Amino acid sequence: MTNFTWQSQLTNDRPDGLALPDFRNIIPSVTETTPRGERSYDIYSMLLKERIIYLGTPIFDQVANSIIAQLLHLEREDPDRDISIYINSPGGEVHAGLAIYDAMRLNRCDVATYCVGICASMATVLLSSGTPGKRFAMPSSTIHMHQVLGGAQGQAADIEIEAREAIRLNDLLRRILAENTGQDAERIRQDADRNYYMTAQQAKEYGMIDEILQTSRGLVTAGAT
Repeated sequence: MTNFTWQSQLTNDRPDGLALPDFRNIIPSVTETTPRGERSYDIYSMLLKERIIYLGTPIFDQVANSIIAQLLHLEREDPDRDISIYINSPGGEVHAGLAIYDAMRLNRCDVATYCVGICASMATVLLSSGTPGKRFAMPSSTIHMHQVLGGAQGQAADIEIEAREAIRLNDLLRRILAENTGQDAERIRQDADRNYYMTAQQAKEYGMIDEILQTSRGLVTAGAT
């Protein structure tokens, strides 16, 4: 089966060819003092306690599983409080992204989304799928969209099957973006035919987000209830 991707061509590779460090080994920890003593958490667990999910990687199956599990946990914990998802991602696998999309839309909690850095491709779909009125971007953010990417090998019949699936996914993503932004599906098709980049202000005018967060406002409290 072909893994269809909706991911920006931006790369994290260093221009000097040196390998990037394994950031899994340098995740910060936070120490909390309670009446029972001190307790240490990794930073992502501490954010989860504040109902914040951070998506800062390309989107693939393992990442989707983690995000969905956190959404389910927070909904079970309190279905009446907002969940915040901060996104800094170049996009990734379409099916994994759609799994997150469905989990967001079916969640009883309002889901506020925040673009921090870049939301590209599949990540743009997730950003725009936040609860209306609670979709935010930082002032220097970049928002990007383009067509689904995919490739197939084998017999002509197999290639034709994969091509039909790519067309189906492109149509589905365009419909989602049209619904989220209020834009006509034909405009989405034309704009996403090639790489299409937007500033935070342009994304707001396009309907991808509702508000640009200014530096005087707190990141954690903006839009959350």
